[in-house]
This record gives sequence, structure tokens and C-alpha cells, in this order.
Amino acid sequence: MHNPARYLIFFQYIGTKYSGVVKVPPQQQGGKKGVQDHLEDAIRRLRPLNPVSLSVSSRTDAGVHALSNSAHFDLQRKNDKPPFTEDILVEALNFHLGTEQIRITHAHRVPDDFHARFRALSRTYVYRIALGVSHFSQLPLTDRDLCWSLHRTEMPLWELTFRSRSFLYKQVRRMTGALVAVGQGRLSVPQLKEIMEARDSLAYPQGLVAPARGLFLTKVDYRETDLQLSQQTSEQQLPSSGNSED
Repeated sequence: MHNPARYLIFFQYIGTKYSGVVKVPPQQQGGKKGVQDHLEDAIRRLRPLNPVSLSVSSRTDAGVHALSNSAHFDLQRKNDKPPFTEDILVEALNFHLGTEQIRITHAHRVPDDFHARFRALSRTYVYRIALGVSHFSQLPLTDRDLCWSLHRTEMPLWELTFRSRSFLYKQVRRMTGALVAVGQGRLSVPQLKEIMEARDSLAYPQGLVAPARGLFLTKVDYRETDLQLSQQTSEQQLPSSGNSED
């Protein structure tokens, strides 16, 4: 009998309509679900034998977007069918995601002890700031909800890149907001130094956090060796046949 196969998927989404990436308890949804809710719904539609549980590598808040987030899950097919190939899995999940603003970009069959969160080497975020616009309506439709528009300046679009193994809650948005506040003269460099040396989120001034809409998770890095199956397991991964969604 085929054992459950563990997959690592990379996915992207426009976060505007979602409560964040992680699942929301049914009693707290209030009309908005997390990206994880929709991904797990798509996996369930493949009718796996095992319960569906997705482990997301990087949490993003409501309104934050991702060009590449990642997660792992186990999937065992019914009737002793062999594991899905990566390409068929991506195609099937994207089909079941329908019109949601979520798409799987690629997938890897990974070892059974692989963990999407704890094996990640780094996460990269980009914060987009549109400068030189007097009103958000002047921005292209593709950018209106995807950047922070600042007024009364002649500078163009800026992108701030942050890379680390992990980040604290709202850390990138706090750093971006502080940099903008210094540039606008609302925060002095000595004040910023004091905030940094305090190492306390309560020391961060109210109202300086950059809005969620300009933040993108762009990359989650792993060691190539961590993604590789053993030769024996690889040989057991046979192409699926018949209905790809059984």
C-alpha cells in the first residue's frame, strides 16, 4: 500500500480580500476566510484518504500579498493509487481554486520529515511605495491596492527589500513606516535610534505602521538537499493514471 506523500507547494495571492494567510475558525470568519482555508478546500476536493492539514511557512496579515509563499501537506490517495506527480497536483489544485486570487506556481514531493516553516533558510519581503501621486486614483488599476501612495513628492516608485530567516509581527511594516516618518520629518534619527535600542514593540509610536497593501512576501528559500527524496522513494513515485482528482 502506498504511504501518504508529503508535498511542498509554492503559491501566490493578492491578499486584499483575505483575512490573512492562516485559516480562520468558522465562528470567527465573518465572511472572510484565510488563504489556507481555500487551499485546504482545494486539497479536500482531491478526495484524499487522510485528513487535510496544511502547514504554512510564512504568516502574512490581512491585506498583505505574496508572490511566493510555501506550505507542506500530506496526501494519500484512495484505492491504493500512486502519489500525484507534481505537475498534475499543481494543475488539479489550481482548477479547484477556481476564481480565487490564489494560484499554485509549483510543487515538490519532499521527504516525510520535511517542514515548510522550520526548514526555511530565509524569507524575503518587498514593500512598494508609490511617490509623487496627489491621489490614489492616479495610480494604474494594477497598483491601487498594491502599494502605499504618498503625496506631495516628486519621487517615483520605491521598493524596499527585507531578507531574514524570520520576522517579528508587523516588523517589516514597522521598519518601513519608521523610515518614511524620518523622511517626512515626523520622526528624528535620534528618536529612531531610541526606538531600536529599546527592543520593545510598545516603544514604537502609534500611527507609524505602514499599511498592509504595499507589502509582498516574494520568496521563501530552502536548501536543495532538503527538497530531495531518497532514491528508493523517488522510484516509488509513479505517474498517476485515470482521473487525476480521485
